[in-house]
Amino acid sequence: MVRRQTLKKIGGSVATVLPKTMLDRFHLDAGDDVYVVETSEGLLITPYDPDFADAMAAYARGAKRFRNALRELAR
Repeated sequence: MVRRQTLKKIGGSVATVLPKTMLDRFHLDAGDDVYVVETSEGLLITPYDPDFADAMAAYARGAKRFRNALRELAR
């Protein structure tokens, strides 16, 4: 879904309002954190922390590689 949003000045900052349908679809509410990521195509606003996603990918690689050792440690 592509939506055109207008930026509005609020005090010394600039903001936009996300429509309720988007908030509901991504399970977002007032006060939730979102991340603005600069990409080669522009800005990406996401509720997912890219650093956390990288950390989880590193964990998945390690868990697969050391699966037997982790199983033994769990005993």
